[in-house]
This record gives sequence, structure tokens and C-alpha cells, in this order.
Amino acid sequence: MKQPLFSIITVTWNAAETIEPTMQSVASQSWTDYEHLIVDGASTDATLDIANRFQREALKIDSRRDHGIYDAMNRGLHLAQGRYLIFLNAGDTFHDQETLASFARAIEQNPGVGMVYGQTRLVSGHDRLPAGPRHLTAPRHLTADSFKRGMLVCHQAMAVDRKIAPDYDMKYRLSADFDWAIKCLKKSPFNVYVDQTVIDYLDEGATTRNHRRSLKERYHIMCHHYGTLPTVVRHITFAIRQLKRKLS
Repeated sequence: MKQPLFSIITVTWNAAETIEPTMQSVASQSWTDYEHLIVDGASTDATLDIANRFQREALKIDSRRDHGIYDAMNRGLHLAQGRYLIFLNAGDTFHDQETLASFARAIEQNPGVGMVYGQTRLVSGHDRLPAGPRHLTAPRHLTADSFKRGMLVCHQAMAVDRKIAPDYDMKYRLSADFDWAIKCLKKSPFNVYVDQTVIDYLDEGATTRNHRRSLKERYHIMCHHYGTLPTVVRHITFAIRQLKRKLS
């Protein structure tokens, strides 16, 4: 079989309330050279029933017990046959029907590109009303050092050459995607910015405890990749930035 350009990987577990917009978004893309992998953690609700409504040759469903989201993402990475990987979580969608086509043009025009990426819009609720932009904006020029300022590019808003994509580090429970993205950027020969919103990200509002745990993990990841002292100094500036944002 011909290798698809994209492997779109959607990790699910009891995602019946959020998966349908994701399935519709992928199925409606004008660019059709992709496979869509549903990597499910043995859901007990209607997740798989909903996914199977969109049954077609490009759709592949693998459902079995796993050890959490990053274990499932690793499984999806190992199952993927496409040249470029896109991790599109249940509830998240491509911004419009031309998103994959835009990624494909960028890849065609830039042979050997390691990562193609764009902007993210937050949406909320079942009506998926716009909730505003992310507080971090994807830059036009992106390197591994860019993530010293935080995860500037949303994990879902990047298509990564599978040759440079490592496994997710399972020691991180909440922020392995941040570590993974930095590792990919360190191995990427160059990256290409698509000047548009590419992903609508479902902003479900993480609990305070999980948010704090996630930030703690990100701090340790940044210390590992960028050094402890520079990371401490940057986090002081992060705190000031967050305070200004709250005041505004």
C-alpha cells in the first residue's frame, strides 16, 4: 500500500461526549492522503460506536487497555504508517476543511521539513464557541530554544516527520508532550510556519491540582533541556507575565 502523507492519531478513553466533532473534522478534509488512527483505551461508553459511524478505508481503530494517555500515544506512534504525525485529541478539530491541504502544500514546497505548524484557537462547550486565542502564540521562526518561553506551539497544531519523533517519556504523567516537542525540534532540520489557525482546541478547564502538577513537570523538563539557573530566571519572568495578564 502507498504510504500516506499523514497519520492523524486520536487517543480516546470514554470520549463519547467529545469524539464526534473530531471524527467529522477529519472526514471533511479536502486533502485525503491520510490515515486516521483511533487509539482507544478499552472504552466502556459509546466512543467506539461513534467512531465506527465514520468507517472508511482511512480509518483504523485499535482498542485495548493501556497505561494512560502517553502510553496510548506511543502505541499510535508505533502503529502509524504516515510520513508525518498529527496528534489530534478527542474534542479537538482541524480549523477548517483545508487545514491538511495547507500542511501538505508546506511539505511539498519545503522538502525535508521536520515540522509544519500553525496557530491554535480555543473553543468551549458543546457549541464550540470561540473562547479566544492561546496566551502563547506560535512564532514565525521556531527552534528548540523557542520553547524556553513555554510551549509556544500547541501539540495538536504541529505535523512532525515520523523519522524524528521519539517515544513519549512515560515518567511524565501530564507534560510528556512538552518534552516530546522539544526533542522533535532538536532533531528537526528546519521548521515551516503555516500562517493561519490550524486547530480548534477544546478548552475544558483543567483542575487546579492537575494544572499545578503539569507546570511542575514542565519546570523539570525545562531544567533538563535548558539548564536549571536559566530556567529559574525565566520562571520569574513567567510569574510577572501571568500577574500582568490577571490584572488586565
